[in-house]
Amino acid sequence: MNVFDIIGPVMIGPSSSHTAGAARLGYVACKILGEPPVKAEIRLSGSFAQTYRGHGTDKALIAGVLGFHPDDARVRDSLKHAAERGLDYSFQCGDIPGAHPNTARITLRGARETVSIQGASVGGGNILVDEINGMAVHVTGQSNTLVILHHDKPGTIAAVTNFVAYSGVNIGNFRLSRPQKGGQAVMTIEVDGEIPDILVENLKILPNIIHVVLIRAV
Repeated sequence: MNVFDIIGPVMIGPSSSHTAGAARLGYVACKILGEPPVKAEIRLSGSFAQTYRGHGTDKALIAGVLGFHPDDARVRDSLKHAAERGLDYSFQCGDIPGAHPNTARITLRGARETVSIQGASVGGGNILVDEINGMAVHVTGQSNTLVILHHDKPGTIAAVTNFVAYSGVNIGNFRLSRPQKGGQAVMTIEVDGEIPDILVENLKILPNIIHVVLIRAV
């Protein structure tokens, strides 16, 4: 536990769970998409669905989708900024079975890509993303994290992890998710310290790699 778990995050209020955490969820979705979103469809579950307008969860989620951090003064006016950027967005409310009370399922569409994430604001501004494009993951946003979509082929994991190690980056946590053998899979790699941009670019050209996203700690 660090001091920010006790006193809470630096943020635009009123609630660390319903605003700061929500902004981080939107921000992670934006980074995974990897391009400016043109459409956002957001499904809210539990207390998010019950209080999202009163606690500014809608503004916070859209702020994150636009790439704003939780302490950005533009969070309060994010819906106006969304209109200025031509972002088409919608909110739906409904229970997501088995989900944390503060859960959002965010689907973003860009000019080329579409991504869907499911995540929760778990308290104190902290988040847990547990699903990307239907695949189970565990992304907290507290460490610099590589999210690597790839074909489930022999040697792919070894090629990626060896390349990371040879680059002098220490892997703190590694998870793999694959809905079925031989299909698409996703690696999430949390690392200690910084990840150089050149590493991300080099990972993209490895065999069987579809998409690489770097989510810097938020």
